[in-house]
Amino acid sequence: MSTVESRTRIGAGVNRVDGPRKVTGTAPYPMDFSVPGQAYGALVQSTVAAGRIVRMHTEAAEAAPGVISVLTHENAPKVGTGPTTVLGAAPPPPLRNDRILHHGQHIAFVVADTPEQATAAARLVRADYEATEPLLDLQDPRAEQLVDPWGTDTSRGDATAALKSAEVTLQATYTTADNTNNPLGLFATLATWEGDTLTVHDTSQWPSMVRTTLATVFGIPESSVRVLVPYVGGGFGAGLRVWPHVILTAMAARMIKRPVKLVLTRPQMFTSIGHRPSGVQWLSVGATRDGELVALDHRSLSSLSMEDNDYEPFTSATSFAYRCPDVITQDRQARLNVAVPTSMRAPAEAQGNFALESALDELAHQLRIDPVELRLRNHTDVDPRNGLPWSGKALLECYEVGARRFGWSDRNPEPRSMRDGNWLIGYGMASALFPYFAQPCAAQATVRRDGSALVRSAAADIGTGTYTVMAQLAAEELGLPLDQVRFDLGDSDMPHSMMAGGSGLTGALGNAVHDACRRLLRQFAELAHDDADSPLRGFPPDDMECTDGRIHPTGRPDLGETYADILARHGLTELTANGNSTPPVPTELGMSLAGAYGAKFVEVRVDAELGLIRVARVVSVIDGGRILNEKTARSQIIGGTVGGIGMALFEDTATDPRTGRIANGTFADYLVAVNADIPDLDVVFVGEPDRATATGTKGVGEVGLVGIAAAIANAVHHATGKRLRDLPITLDALL
Repeated sequence: MSTVESRTRIGAGVNRVDGPRKVTGTAPYPMDFSVPGQAYGALVQSTVAAGRIVRMHTEAAEAAPGVISVLTHENAPKVGTGPTTVLGAAPPPPLRNDRILHHGQHIAFVVADTPEQATAAARLVRADYEATEPLLDLQDPRAEQLVDPWGTDTSRGDATAALKSAEVTLQATYTTADNTNNPLGLFATLATWEGDTLTVHDTSQWPSMVRTTLATVFGIPESSVRVLVPYVGGGFGAGLRVWPHVILTAMAARMIKRPVKLVLTRPQMFTSIGHRPSGVQWLSVGATRDGELVALDHRSLSSLSMEDNDYEPFTSATSFAYRCPDVITQDRQARLNVAVPTSMRAPAEAQGNFALESALDELAHQLRIDPVELRLRNHTDVDPRNGLPWSGKALLECYEVGARRFGWSDRNPEPRSMRDGNWLIGYGMASALFPYFAQPCAAQATVRRDGSALVRSAAADIGTGTYTVMAQLAAEELGLPLDQVRFDLGDSDMPHSMMAGGSGLTGALGNAVHDACRRLLRQFAELAHDDADSPLRGFPPDDMECTDGRIHPTGRPDLGETYADILARHGLTELTANGNSTPPVPTELGMSLAGAYGAKFVEVRVDAELGLIRVARVVSVIDGGRILNEKTARSQIIGGTVGGIGMALFEDTATDPRTGRIANGTFADYLVAVNADIPDLDVVFVGEPDRATATGTKGVGEVGLVGIAAAIANAVHHATGKRLRDLPITLDALL
């Protein structure tokens, strides 16, 4: 399939079309919405991590000023369980029984006339517990383990035998911490019922899924549910599920027959909307003395809550990241008394890449081969799983450009050999990839009598620039100036969209927008084809394009007419077309679907006496396929890099090993990277449009984070000679 050729509106660093609303404070985020007569909700949370509730004490709360209702498992209506999605099963419904599965579990929901009254009354609710010892240690032998929970384990060749016969072997264990998504915007829900019709404003990355889930939970048709998410306020994966607090808010609104609004507190964000699961990974590598990989054995164990399923196959990319004949990957999950884990930016790949790319750096050091050269020797242009060529892979160019821009050739390979005064200098690098992901998507395009266009889809823009790049793409396809095109999203009544996650939305939605615009152009051409008054009469509808609002035969801009002319002559106020996209099938294409690739180069400085680590430089070279907007794409890589620095050096959701309480559940205690921690970040895009789809795009939202933690760990080893295999890397580990 040939890709679309860019004319003028694609690729340039166009400013965000939603930027003015954001910088002037007029962009409505979920917590900003209010409706007349609304009540307010407040959560009551468990103070133990395991056991059961013996008795709820709600009398004082019910008698408090302004209180309308107090919901507990004793009086809450029973609701259904949400449907399973491509990301796994829905979280368990709230208030369904007396069991306690984790510290901070929702055990009551107070509704009052004001938020202050609801919060005050929530503090009056008490519970008597029959507590049991919680399971909190990932490697506790008592914890139930799920083996190959998603059917993603792989085995190619005989890795066990190949490791035994390999000339060089390496074995290592790597651990990654529980991280919390922590978007700046607090998650909020506003639910309004009119009879059996439900309208919800929610913090979500997937309005279409919220609609389906709420319809299932409350037993009403999907057509009776509308979900509105014009702006999100950040998500990083936390908005990919319908969390119990959303169902509680809608449940309470239905019971009291008034709209109900809930805004989570920052500590509640740590227990209510997921987190990156902690994990342990065991990696064995076999190679020749020349550095050719002969065997990879990669296994993981990650945390899972007691009654939920989170899709997080840490090891899966190891099966195709490099050329290696004998590979085994295995993932397991351990059920613990922890809050439900969920996707967090670059899910699975962030953790799995840290282990794999650290191990390759260790192998390179052991063999005394340059780390870049080691990766070059094991590069593959075909998918090792099926032998098909990749639809687009410019990883070799990423290495070459990155090494040159970074000055990798200046690196003295000996650890502790580079110094600036008291600062030990380290250079580290890592490969990065995020696998192809897409789901079916739909869009609708309309051109009006005034020549302007409206394109719509029920997608979400979590800050990635969807409003902007889809308007650019539609303007390109329809041949209109950008200021004549508006893209609307965030409304489940619009055509169905996949989630804003997994680096899949730009490709899937872009292909749907492309299809809708092409269909619309054809409709105009068909109207003109049989019109005696049209200069386009008789010209084939399939051989038309549009320039500056004028439809004309391909390559003949002198012969044509405007959209407005055609609509006016046919007495139409507008013309509309619907478009769809579905993920391509590799066997039909004869190509394996390639996600985004990259190479990350990092310089760190480590204080020789104090162990302080400073990231001095980062160069990220990315193969993102066809870049629709270099400015917003670069912003995505920068944001991912900042998250990767946080993962490597700061972020660790600390759980009390006795009680299961999160001990650092505020921004005062949970460390994230701030401006002072971030140097100037160099981002470069390379490669060609991906051959698998019409638009040629790849997502870049996730790949920006992948590889950063490994590159930093590798740089720290180069600077200090100490190999640290546990994240985050803190100064006490270096002392």
